[in-house]
Amino acid sequence: MEKPPSETDAAAHPDNRIGTHPPRTRLWRRGRVVAEGFPVADISDHLELPDTVVWLDLCGPRDGELHVVKEELGLDPVAVEDAVSRHERAKLDRYSEYSFLNVYVPDVVGGGLRMHEVSAFITPRALVTVRQDPGFDVDELVRRWDDHLRIPRTDDPRDTMALLVYGLLDLTVDRQLDAAQALDDDADELEELVFDESFQVREIQLRSYRLRKNLFTLRRVALPMREIAGTLLWRDADLVTEPLVPYYRDLYDHTLRAGEWIDGLRELVANLLDTRIALQGNRLNEVMKKVTSWAAIIAVPTAITGFYGQNVPYPGSQQHWGFVLSALLMVVCSAGLYVLFKARDWL
Repeated sequence: MEKPPSETDAAAHPDNRIGTHPPRTRLWRRGRVVAEGFPVADISDHLELPDTVVWLDLCGPRDGELHVVKEELGLDPVAVEDAVSRHERAKLDRYSEYSFLNVYVPDVVGGGLRMHEVSAFITPRALVTVRQDPGFDVDELVRRWDDHLRIPRTDDPRDTMALLVYGLLDLTVDRQLDAAQALDDDADELEELVFDESFQVREIQLRSYRLRKNLFTLRRVALPMREIAGTLLWRDADLVTEPLVPYYRDLYDHTLRAGEWIDGLRELVANLLDTRIALQGNRLNEVMKKVTSWAAIIAVPTAITGFYGQNVPYPGSQQHWGFVLSALLMVVCSAGLYVLFKARDWL
Protein backbone atom coordinates (compact mmCIF):
# COMPACT_ATOMS: atom_id res chain seq x y z
CA MET A 1 0.00 0.00 0.00
CA GLU A 2 1.44 3.37 -1.04
CA LYS A 3 2.02 5.75 1.83
CA PRO A 4 0.21 9.12 1.82
CA PRO A 5 2.22 12.05 0.37
CA SER A 6 2.11 13.89 3.69
CA GLU A 7 3.70 10.98 5.61
CA THR A 8 7.32 11.60 6.60
CA ASP A 9 10.16 9.17 5.99
CA ALA A 10 11.09 7.89 9.46
CA ALA A 11 14.00 5.86 8.11
CA ALA A 12 15.70 8.87 6.58
CA HIS A 13 15.04 11.11 9.57
CA PRO A 14 15.44 9.35 12.95
CA ASP A 15 13.89 12.33 14.76
CA ASN A 16 10.64 11.55 12.96
CA ARG A 17 10.17 8.33 14.91
CA ILE A 18 7.35 9.73 17.03
CA GLY A 19 4.39 7.58 18.04
CA THR A 20 3.13 4.34 16.58
CA HIS A 21 2.92 5.65 13.00
CA PRO A 22 5.14 8.02 10.99
CA PRO A 23 4.16 11.68 11.45
CA ARG A 24 2.47 13.55 8.65
CA THR A 25 3.35 17.11 7.69
CA ARG A 26 2.02 19.72 5.28
CA LEU A 27 2.86 23.29 4.41
CA TRP A 28 0.48 25.91 3.01
CA ARG A 29 1.56 29.25 1.61
CA ARG A 30 -1.11 31.80 0.77
CA GLY A 31 -3.73 29.06 1.01
CA ARG A 32 -2.00 26.62 -1.32
CA VAL A 33 -0.19 23.38 -0.51
CA VAL A 34 3.50 23.81 -1.36
CA ALA A 35 5.17 20.95 0.58
CA GLU A 36 4.29 17.62 2.20
CA GLY A 37 6.12 14.92 4.13
CA PHE A 38 9.02 17.09 5.27
CA PRO A 39 10.92 16.28 8.51
CA VAL A 40 9.49 17.44 11.82
CA ALA A 41 12.73 19.29 12.61
CA ASP A 42 12.12 21.57 9.60
CA ILE A 43 8.88 22.99 11.01
CA SER A 44 10.58 25.95 12.69
CA ASP A 45 12.47 26.75 9.48
CA HIS A 46 9.24 26.79 7.49
CA LEU A 47 7.54 29.00 10.06
CA GLU A 48 10.26 31.61 9.64
CA LEU A 49 8.96 32.24 6.13
CA PRO A 50 6.04 34.69 5.83
CA ASP A 51 2.52 33.64 4.85
CA THR A 52 3.09 29.97 5.76
CA VAL A 53 0.93 27.56 7.77
CA VAL A 54 2.23 24.17 8.92
CA TRP A 55 0.34 21.03 9.92
CA LEU A 56 1.89 18.18 11.92
CA ASP A 57 0.00 14.98 12.73
CA LEU A 58 1.16 12.49 15.37
CA CYS A 59 -0.37 9.11 16.19
CA GLY A 60 -0.01 7.55 19.65
CA PRO A 61 3.00 9.55 20.88
CA ARG A 62 4.37 9.28 24.41
CA ASP A 63 5.31 12.24 26.56
CA GLY A 64 9.05 11.70 26.08
CA GLU A 65 8.68 11.62 22.29
CA LEU A 66 7.27 15.15 22.04
CA HIS A 67 10.48 16.97 22.91
CA VAL A 68 11.05 17.87 19.26
CA VAL A 69 7.56 19.36 18.95
CA LYS A 70 7.86 21.22 22.25
CA GLU A 71 11.14 22.75 21.10
CA GLU A 72 9.86 23.59 17.64
CA LEU A 73 6.66 25.28 18.82
CA GLY A 74 7.39 26.14 22.46
CA LEU A 75 4.48 24.16 23.88
CA ASP A 76 3.61 24.18 27.57
CA PRO A 77 4.33 20.91 29.46
CA VAL A 78 0.81 20.90 30.94
CA ALA A 79 -0.79 21.00 27.50
CA VAL A 80 1.59 18.33 26.21
CA GLU A 81 0.63 16.10 29.14
CA ASP A 82 -3.06 16.55 28.27
CA ALA A 83 -2.33 15.65 24.65
CA VAL A 84 -0.68 12.32 25.48
CA SER A 85 -3.11 11.42 28.29
CA ARG A 86 -6.18 9.40 27.48
CA HIS A 87 -9.77 10.17 28.43
CA GLU A 88 -9.36 13.92 28.76
CA ARG A 89 -12.70 15.70 28.54
CA ALA A 90 -13.68 17.51 25.35
CA LYS A 91 -12.51 21.10 25.80
CA LEU A 92 -10.79 24.17 24.42
CA ASP A 93 -8.09 25.69 26.64
CA ARG A 94 -6.54 29.04 25.85
CA TYR A 95 -2.82 29.62 26.53
CA SER A 96 -0.86 32.79 25.95
CA GLU A 97 0.51 31.85 22.53
CA TYR A 98 -1.80 29.05 21.41
CA SER A 99 -4.97 27.06 22.14
CA PHE A 100 -5.34 23.41 23.10
CA LEU A 101 -8.30 21.50 21.69
CA ASN A 102 -9.47 18.02 22.70
CA VAL A 103 -12.37 16.30 20.91
CA TYR A 104 -13.76 12.80 20.40
CA VAL A 105 -14.73 11.33 17.04
CA PRO A 106 -17.28 8.49 17.49
CA ASP A 107 -17.57 5.37 15.41
CA VAL A 108 -20.44 2.85 15.67
CA VAL A 109 -19.12 -0.69 15.16
CA GLY A 110 -21.26 -3.79 15.68
CA GLY A 111 -23.74 -2.06 17.95
CA GLY A 112 -20.97 -0.60 20.11
CA LEU A 113 -19.74 2.99 20.24
CA ARG A 114 -15.99 3.50 19.87
CA MET A 115 -14.42 6.87 20.63
CA HIS A 116 -11.26 8.17 18.94
CA GLU A 117 -9.63 10.92 20.96
CA VAL A 118 -7.98 13.71 18.97
CA SER A 119 -6.05 16.63 20.48
CA ALA A 120 -4.79 19.70 18.66
CA PHE A 121 -2.39 22.55 19.39
CA ILE A 122 -3.57 25.65 17.53
CA THR A 123 -0.93 28.35 17.11
CA PRO A 124 -1.21 31.39 14.79
CA ARG A 125 0.53 29.52 11.94
CA ALA A 126 0.86 25.89 13.06
CA LEU A 127 -1.63 23.12 13.76
CA VAL A 128 -0.48 19.96 15.57
CA THR A 129 -2.99 17.10 15.77
CA VAL A 130 -2.36 14.24 18.19
CA ARG A 131 -4.32 11.02 17.71
CA GLN A 132 -4.42 8.44 20.47
CA ASP A 133 -5.09 5.59 18.01
CA PRO A 134 -5.11 5.11 14.22
CA GLY A 135 -8.90 4.68 14.17
CA PHE A 136 -9.43 8.35 13.33
CA ASP A 137 -9.54 8.74 9.53
CA VAL A 138 -6.92 11.43 9.00
CA ASP A 139 -7.14 10.91 5.23
CA GLU A 140 -10.76 12.06 5.35
CA LEU A 141 -9.61 15.16 7.23
CA VAL A 142 -7.06 15.94 4.53
CA ARG A 143 -9.70 15.46 1.82
CA ARG A 144 -11.98 17.90 3.61
CA TRP A 145 -9.22 20.44 3.80
CA ASP A 146 -8.61 20.12 0.08
CA ASP A 147 -12.34 20.55 -0.58
CA HIS A 148 -12.55 23.52 1.78
CA LEU A 149 -9.75 25.28 -0.06
CA ARG A 150 -12.50 26.47 -2.43
CA ILE A 151 -14.10 28.46 0.39
CA PRO A 152 -13.79 32.19 -0.45
CA ARG A 153 -11.12 33.81 1.72
CA THR A 154 -8.02 35.99 1.56
CA ASP A 155 -4.39 34.85 1.39
CA ASP A 156 -3.98 35.73 5.07
CA PRO A 157 -2.45 32.72 6.93
CA ARG A 158 -5.05 33.28 9.66
CA ASP A 159 -7.74 32.34 7.13
CA THR A 160 -5.91 29.11 6.34
CA MET A 161 -5.57 28.26 10.03
CA ALA A 162 -9.26 29.02 10.64
CA LEU A 163 -10.11 26.72 7.71
CA LEU A 164 -7.97 23.87 9.09
CA VAL A 165 -9.58 24.10 12.52
CA TYR A 166 -13.02 24.31 10.92
CA GLY A 167 -12.33 21.15 8.90
CA LEU A 168 -11.32 19.25 12.03
CA LEU A 169 -14.36 20.39 14.01
CA ASP A 170 -16.72 19.89 11.07
CA LEU A 171 -15.53 16.30 10.63
CA THR A 172 -15.92 15.67 14.37
CA VAL A 173 -19.48 17.03 14.51
CA ASP A 174 -20.48 15.18 11.33
CA ARG A 175 -19.26 11.90 12.82
CA GLN A 176 -21.23 12.65 15.98
CA LEU A 177 -24.34 13.25 13.87
CA ASP A 178 -23.69 9.97 12.03
CA ALA A 179 -23.45 8.21 15.38
CA ALA A 180 -26.70 9.83 16.50
CA GLN A 181 -28.36 8.59 13.30
CA ALA A 182 -27.10 5.05 13.92
CA LEU A 183 -28.42 5.15 17.48
CA ASP A 184 -31.72 6.53 16.17
CA ASP A 185 -31.99 3.47 13.92
CA ASP A 186 -31.29 1.27 16.95
CA ALA A 187 -34.10 3.06 18.80
CA ASP A 188 -36.49 2.30 15.91
CA GLU A 189 -35.55 -1.39 16.08
CA LEU A 190 -36.06 -1.33 19.85
CA GLU A 191 -39.50 0.20 19.34
CA GLU A 192 -40.45 -2.62 16.98
CA LEU A 193 -39.31 -5.17 19.56
CA VAL A 194 -41.34 -3.52 22.32
CA PHE A 195 -44.56 -3.73 20.30
CA ASP A 196 -43.81 -7.16 18.81
CA GLU A 197 -46.31 -9.86 19.77
CA SER A 198 -43.50 -12.22 20.74
CA PHE A 199 -42.28 -9.62 23.29
CA GLN A 200 -38.65 -10.80 23.66
CA VAL A 201 -38.00 -9.47 27.15
CA ARG A 202 -34.32 -10.42 27.37
CA GLU A 203 -33.52 -8.98 23.93
CA ILE A 204 -35.36 -5.76 24.79
CA GLN A 205 -33.48 -5.39 28.06
CA LEU A 206 -30.11 -6.02 26.38
CA ARG A 207 -30.71 -3.58 23.54
CA SER A 208 -32.17 -0.88 25.77
CA TYR A 209 -29.20 -1.08 28.15
CA ARG A 210 -26.69 -0.92 25.30
CA LEU A 211 -28.55 1.96 23.65
CA ARG A 212 -28.76 4.01 26.84
CA LYS A 213 -25.07 3.42 27.51
CA ASN A 214 -24.12 4.54 23.99
CA LEU A 215 -26.32 7.62 24.23
CA PHE A 216 -24.75 8.58 27.55
CA THR A 217 -21.25 8.21 26.07
CA LEU A 218 -22.12 10.17 22.95
CA ARG A 219 -23.82 12.94 24.93
CA ARG A 220 -20.77 13.31 27.17
CA VAL A 221 -18.54 14.16 24.18
CA ALA A 222 -21.09 15.94 21.97
CA LEU A 223 -22.46 18.55 24.37
CA PRO A 224 -19.06 20.26 24.97
CA MET A 225 -18.78 20.83 21.21
CA ARG A 226 -21.42 23.53 21.58
CA GLU A 227 -19.22 25.43 24.02
CA ILE A 228 -16.12 24.90 21.86
CA ALA A 229 -17.80 26.22 18.70
CA GLY A 230 -19.36 29.10 20.61
CA THR A 231 -16.03 30.08 22.15
CA LEU A 232 -14.29 30.11 18.78
CA LEU A 233 -17.13 32.02 17.17
CA TRP A 234 -17.82 34.73 19.74
CA ARG A 235 -14.96 34.87 22.22
CA ASP A 236 -11.86 33.95 20.22
CA ALA A 237 -11.89 36.48 17.41
CA ASP A 238 -8.15 35.99 16.83
CA LEU A 239 -8.75 32.58 15.25
CA VAL A 240 -12.04 32.85 13.34
CA THR A 241 -11.55 35.39 10.57
CA GLU A 242 -14.41 37.22 8.87
CA PRO A 243 -14.63 35.00 5.72
CA LEU A 244 -15.01 31.88 7.90
CA VAL A 245 -17.63 33.27 10.31
CA PRO A 246 -20.66 31.88 8.36
CA TYR A 247 -19.07 28.42 8.33
CA TYR A 248 -18.44 28.49 12.07
CA ARG A 249 -22.05 29.61 12.61
CA ASP A 250 -23.19 26.61 10.58
CA LEU A 251 -20.88 24.43 12.68
CA TYR A 252 -22.43 25.85 15.85
CA ASP A 253 -25.91 25.04 14.52
CA HIS A 254 -24.79 21.45 13.89
CA THR A 255 -23.54 21.14 17.48
CA LEU A 256 -26.95 22.33 18.71
CA ARG A 257 -28.67 19.80 16.46
CA ALA A 258 -26.45 16.97 17.71
CA GLY A 259 -27.14 17.82 21.36
CA GLU A 260 -30.89 18.14 20.84
CA TRP A 261 -31.00 14.91 18.82
CA ILE A 262 -29.17 12.96 21.51
CA ASP A 263 -31.35 14.38 24.30
CA GLY A 264 -34.45 13.52 22.27
CA LEU A 265 -33.23 9.95 21.80
CA ARG A 266 -32.60 9.60 25.54
CA GLU A 267 -36.18 10.69 26.24
CA LEU A 268 -37.47 8.33 23.56
CA VAL A 269 -35.62 5.37 25.06
CA ALA A 270 -36.90 6.26 28.53
CA ASN A 271 -40.47 6.40 27.16
CA LEU A 272 -39.98 3.06 25.41
CA LEU A 273 -38.84 1.49 28.67
CA ASP A 274 -41.89 2.91 30.46
CA THR A 275 -44.05 1.57 27.66
CA ARG A 276 -42.40 -1.84 27.96
CA ILE A 277 -43.18 -1.94 31.68
CA ALA A 278 -46.80 -0.89 31.01
CA LEU A 279 -47.22 -3.50 28.26
CA GLN A 280 -45.67 -6.15 30.45
CA GLY A 281 -48.13 -5.25 33.23
CA ASN A 282 -51.04 -5.37 30.78
CA ARG A 283 -49.94 -8.76 29.51
CA LEU A 284 -49.69 -10.02 33.06
CA ASN A 285 -53.20 -8.74 33.77
CA GLU A 286 -54.49 -10.53 30.67
CA VAL A 287 -52.87 -13.78 31.81
CA MET A 288 -54.22 -13.41 35.34
CA LYS A 289 -57.71 -12.65 33.98
CA LYS A 290 -57.69 -15.80 31.84
CA VAL A 291 -56.28 -17.97 34.63
CA THR A 292 -58.92 -16.67 37.06
CA SER A 293 -61.70 -17.27 34.51
CA TRP A 294 -60.62 -20.87 33.94
CA ALA A 295 -60.30 -21.40 37.67
CA ALA A 296 -63.91 -20.23 38.13
CA ILE A 297 -65.08 -22.62 35.40
CA ILE A 298 -63.22 -25.54 36.97
CA ALA A 299 -64.57 -24.65 40.41
CA VAL A 300 -68.18 -25.40 39.31
CA PRO A 301 -67.74 -29.16 38.56
CA THR A 302 -65.47 -29.41 41.58
CA ALA A 303 -68.23 -28.04 43.80
CA ILE A 304 -70.91 -30.27 42.28
CA THR A 305 -68.83 -33.46 42.49
CA GLY A 306 -67.91 -32.52 46.02
CA PHE A 307 -71.56 -32.14 46.92
CA TYR A 308 -72.55 -35.47 45.44
CA GLY A 309 -69.57 -37.15 47.07
CA GLN A 310 -70.99 -36.66 50.60
CA ASN A 311 -71.39 -39.81 52.68
CA VAL A 312 -75.06 -38.96 53.61
CA PRO A 313 -78.32 -39.67 51.79
CA TYR A 314 -79.37 -36.91 49.34
CA PRO A 315 -81.88 -36.68 46.47
CA GLY A 316 -80.73 -38.98 43.70
CA SER A 317 -78.28 -40.87 45.88
CA GLN A 318 -77.51 -44.32 44.47
CA GLN A 319 -79.78 -43.50 41.52
CA HIS A 320 -78.96 -43.31 37.82
CA TRP A 321 -80.90 -40.10 37.36
CA GLY A 322 -78.81 -38.52 40.15
CA PHE A 323 -75.63 -39.09 38.17
CA VAL A 324 -77.26 -37.72 35.02
CA LEU A 325 -78.49 -34.67 36.88
CA SER A 326 -75.06 -33.91 38.42
CA ALA A 327 -73.31 -34.34 35.05
CA LEU A 328 -75.89 -32.09 33.39
CA LEU A 329 -75.41 -29.41 36.06
CA MET A 330 -71.63 -29.46 35.56
CA VAL A 331 -71.93 -29.11 31.77
CA VAL A 332 -74.58 -26.39 31.86
CA CYS A 333 -72.89 -24.29 34.57
CA SER A 334 -69.41 -24.61 33.04
CA ALA A 335 -70.70 -23.77 29.57
CA GLY A 336 -72.66 -20.83 30.95
CA LEU A 337 -69.58 -19.40 32.70
CA TYR A 338 -67.49 -19.91 29.56
CA VAL A 339 -70.02 -18.03 27.41
CA LEU A 340 -70.26 -15.26 30.01
CA PHE A 341 -66.47 -14.81 30.30
CA LYS A 342 -66.05 -14.97 26.55
CA ALA A 343 -68.69 -12.28 26.05
CA ARG A 344 -66.84 -10.02 28.49
CA ASP A 345 -63.50 -10.73 26.78
CA TRP A 346 -62.06 -12.44 29.83
CA LEU A 347 -61.04 -15.50 27.81
